[in-house]
Amino acid sequence: MEFKAGVLVVMALCVSALTSSEDSCGQRPLVASPGMSRIVGGREAPEGAWPWQVSIQIQSRHHCGGTIVSNLGVLTATHCFYKYLKISRSLFRVVAGLHVLSAPGDQTQIRSISEVKMHEDYNGVSPDNDVTLVLLSSPFDFTGHIQPVCTPHNVTHEFILNFTHCFITGWGSRYYRGRLNNRLQEAEVELIDRRTCNLITWYDGFITENMICAGLESGASDSCQGDSGGPLQCYSEDEDRFYVVGVTSFGHMCGHPRRPGVYARTSRFADWLKTSQTASASAAHKLNTRLIPALLCAALMLLLNIHTVCQQ
Repeated sequence: MEFKAGVLVVMALCVSALTSSEDSCGQRPLVASPGMSRIVGGREAPEGAWPWQVSIQIQSRHHCGGTIVSNLGVLTATHCFYKYLKISRSLFRVVAGLHVLSAPGDQTQIRSISEVKMHEDYNGVSPDNDVTLVLLSSPFDFTGHIQPVCTPHNVTHEFILNFTHCFITGWGSRYYRGRLNNRLQEAEVELIDRRTCNLITWYDGFITENMICAGLESGASDSCQGDSGGPLQCYSEDEDRFYVVGVTSFGHMCGHPRRPGVYARTSRFADWLKTSQTASASAAHKLNTRLIPALLCAALMLLLNIHTVCQQ
């Protein structure tokens, strides 16, 4: 009886270890929810406020932003890689838990890239389908400073999440063609209806169903150069979590009235992302990267073997 109880405990721990990262997505252990606290038009983000934000770097220099969606996967924009295909992958790296570009702290983790899964319908001419999943050579260890964000299951799920606060984040410049910010910036923005964004005086029909606009009509809050690939994240009060709603894609200069930032709409790529993540999860199992579940399950097998020997 005691043996069976021990087996059940170990099995429960196996399941818990496998699912814990999914259960904790979109939460900020170090910062209160948006309702309890309050780039272009932005301000310095509190340290640890956006634990899924990463810096994708080329030879240790910030190149694009990205969003952690799993311990081995980072969501970013295809245009961040499309023109750099001839650059060796070994020159790229992904830095998580970073706040100050020039001074990475003890909380940062650096990973090399094993694979870049660009959306097959991106063509480099149109900014449509501007999403890429970067697969890491080894998994992130989740901490208070490093966490995955949640992703909408589909467009309907995105709608019922009833978002109340949306933010853009990154180290991008404060104005068009300006210098990068050394410290991570944040700005609260509003989601803008596609019909409005497609008005003649806005983007004149250029915004597809795969895109979402966010900012302010006045242009006071906007993403800019260096923010590409980073997250447009929105908070669901019902679930008390953040979801990545968009991937920073393009805009007309920075901070112009009726020219808000345009983002790849994550919910439109839910199936693509799920397929890509499933492939990365399979690779993770082959590489034995989920160490804790493997150890726990090995312990279970050991218990079973010991029990068999005892019976003999």
